Amino acid sequence: MAAGWFAAGAALCGAGVVLGAFGAHGLRGRIGPDMIAVYETGVQYHLIHALGLLAVAWAATRWPGAWVNAAGWLFVAGIVLFSGSLYVLAVTGPRWLGAVTPFGGACFILGWAVLAVAALRS
Repeated sequence: MAAGWFAAGAALCGAGVVLGAFGAHGLRGRIGPDMIAVYETGVQYHLIHALGLLAVAWAATRWPGAWVNAAGWLFVAGIVLFSGSLYVLAVTGPRWLGAVTPFGGACFILGWAVLAVAALRS
């Protein structure tokens, strides 16, 4: 499973860079500074947690099992829910997406907690 988590992390890091470049070059002048900041927050958390998936891959080599895998899935869910909702909110503007973002944030927090449990249970 370590190779799968590493591949997912690497792919999501690449996607984060592409989305960051799009925000920096493709969105400037098209959306307001407040929405640029929202988009940039999405990119920041996307990249941090894509790197977190690389940590999950490493952890899977040390402490394989359900706890490490759960942390990986929580990071993926967090990227989709947190960062994804901020991307769509910034570009298209539907305010109801703001209600989705905290669920992604909770996934990030739980992912780190579960990864800690995986280490402690080893």
